[in-house]
Parts: sequence; C-alpha cells; structure tokens
Amino acid sequence: MNSDWLTTASTLSKALPYLQRYDGATVVIKFGGHAMGSDEAMETFARDIVLMQQVGVNPVIVHGGGPMINEMLERLEIKSKFVDGKRVTDEATMEVVEMVLSGRVNKRIVQAINAQGGRAVGLSGKDANLIICDPADPKLGLVGKPRDIDPTVLNKLFEADMIPVIAPLGAGDNGETFNINGDTVAGAIAAALKADRLLLLTDVSGVKNAEGEVLTELTPENIRELTTSGVIAGGMIPKTETALSAIEGGVRAVVILDGRAPNACLLELFTDHGAGSLIRSPNAPNEL
Repeated sequence: MNSDWLTTASTLSKALPYLQRYDGATVVIKFGGHAMGSDEAMETFARDIVLMQQVGVNPVIVHGGGPMINEMLERLEIKSKFVDGKRVTDEATMEVVEMVLSGRVNKRIVQAINAQGGRAVGLSGKDANLIICDPADPKLGLVGKPRDIDPTVLNKLFEADMIPVIAPLGAGDNGETFNINGDTVAGAIAAALKADRLLLLTDVSGVKNAEGEVLTELTPENIRELTTSGVIAGGMIPKTETALSAIEGGVRAVVILDGRAPNACLLELFTDHGAGSLIRSPNAPNEL
C-alpha cells in the first residue's frame, strides 16, 4: 500500500482529539504580509480555511493590504505625508485605501475561498455597523480606533455556513470612513465574539527570547516582562499589544505565527506540534 496514503490516514486519526476540541469554536485569523503574496500561498490558505469550516470551526478572516495600497498610491501619484513614521490618511488617500481593501484585496480572498468550495462573504467594518470608530490621532487624519463592535452580522453568517472576510475599515459618528490597523481590527473582532483563538499570521516565526529562540507558550505577564526588558521590540510590540488586549477582552488564547509556513493554521489547531507563540489567558482551561 502507498506509504503516503498510510501517512495521510495516520495524520487524520491523530487529529481527531483536536477536531473534537474545536468543533463549534470561533477562530479569528489576521491574514496579511507575505502570506497573501503569491497565488499559490493564497490557494493553500483558502483550502485550509474551507477545511477548518468543514470540520466545525467558525473561521473569520481579517486582512490587511499595505503593500497594495502603497502600489496604488504610487500609480495614482498621490503623495503621502508622515507624522512620526505613520502615514497621514487624508480624504484622497482614504478613497484609495477603501478601493484597494474593500475591492481588490477583499474580493481576491473571497474568490480564493469560494474556488475551494467554501462560501465566503466580503465586508468591511462599515457594513451593518460592525465597527464604529473614534479618531486614533487627529494628526493622522482618517485613522481610527474601534470603539463599538456589533458582531450580529457575523453570527448571522455563521448560521448560514458562510465565512466572513473583513476589510479593516470602520465608520465614524459623522459618516466618515476610517482606516484601521488590521491587527487591531482582528483583536477587537475576536474579543467581541469571545473567540477561542486569534491567529495573527506574520512574517516571523513567533515571539523570540533574547537568544533568538521562539517561545512556544507565554502568559500575559511573560509578554509584559519581555517588553519591559526590551526583548520584545519594534514591529512585534503592536502584535503583542493586540494579543494582550484580545485576551483581556475575553479571547481564550492568541497565537503569533509565521503565515508563510504552509498550512500554518492547520498545524496550530490540529496537531501536537502547534506553530508559533501561544499566549494564553490565565483563566482559560489548559486543554483549550
């Protein structure tokens, strides 16, 4: 008998306890960076998401799209202003941001999932008042921070066996459209849904110690200590801040993992090995 078939059967058998554990669970996935770069990576990701739903998980995708936004701004010759290294989002820039995120990027992910047999629905935080924002910093223009999350539309989609794909935009009290950091949106959505897992797909293998080794399991207190000592620095700080905020909001655990690794989400959820760095709520049972 073909050894590949035996390996596949053995893998499925070993996955049973994990499939049972996550039956009915809600998992929010932040998808971005190099993980969404190539058509092959997109196809693999979409297949994994459809498989997750097929075995009883309710997946929610929140995506970014920074490189695509930069490319379109350059093409349209729209000059960006920066304050403290952060882009100012004026009205002209916001038009491009919404066009790219809600249009090109969102629909590409939706199409990829549907091509694998899923039923994905694309929306932004503006739809059904999903995300109401306050300005994050007046100096940055139309950059928002979530204030109110109404997950009603997401629960309706779960009931209909559909997969939400969310662009990180929100509405203001006066009808403005706000651009929001994708990690922030993923964390806020996960907290509102009291998700079992928030998976932050990044371009690194996880949170590392001073020796450069990936730390596979952490508590919020560990994160605070590593940040204070300077071991967690740079681009990892907003990731871990999102993780802590999500856990405080009721998410059972957050995983920071390398989205470039094939089948990263499946490895994390359905194998002993796992992937990346798991940050667990101190109140969550160990088996979760």
